[in-house]
Amino acid sequence: MAIELPKSTEFNKKIPKQKFYENLEISPALKKIFIEQVDKILWSYKIASSSTNLADGNLVKEIEVFEVFLKSPNLDNELLRHIDRAVPYHIVFILEYQGRYKACISYKEAAISRNMAFKVNSYYYTDWLDKQDLPLKLEGLNLDAAYENFVRQIAGEILQKMVSDESLKDSVARSEQKELLQKQILALESKIRKEKQLNKQIQINNELKKLKRNLEEL
Repeated sequence: MAIELPKSTEFNKKIPKQKFYENLEISPALKKIFIEQVDKILWSYKIASSSTNLADGNLVKEIEVFEVFLKSPNLDNELLRHIDRAVPYHIVFILEYQGRYKACISYKEAAISRNMAFKVNSYYYTDWLDKQDLPLKLEGLNLDAAYENFVRQIAGEILQKMVSDESLKDSVARSEQKELLQKQILALESKIRKEKQLNKQIQINNELKKLKRNLEEL
């Protein structure tokens, strides 16, 4: 699967990094990340009902595709999170480094708090690929469906539906719960290796078995 977006959605507008320094409230540490890790940012596509034959969604009104050209293969998630929180639309990030590309997206939902337009959840990434191999295909009858499909395409097996009618929100919640359990299991496995007392080893092992059962059920 490759990038399959209509010509009508192409935007191709360069966004100077200084725009982010000037218009967003960023810490010195985040500004340092911008300077050291990011070369340039291109606003590549603007997907909306006005540029496609898709209807507006209940939650999604516009999807932006930002290409972020990197100075090194690693990018701090906090930078993407900051952009996601500041931009009042849903975003697909395409990271580029030395001619290889990685698609990245977070499940982004309306925040309960009035202080933020969106709540930004975990990020999902593809592997580093040739650009034509990125899994980015515009599918669905409205922008809600198109956005859900982008998230599922990029996340791959991580967000595979357990049942056919599982919502994206439920898939994301299950994925994040699995990630948390995996971290807890690793921590307990490390703890049991260091523990010298047998009774405590048995206690930790019982906790470990319970967490592994919970993980299998997910």
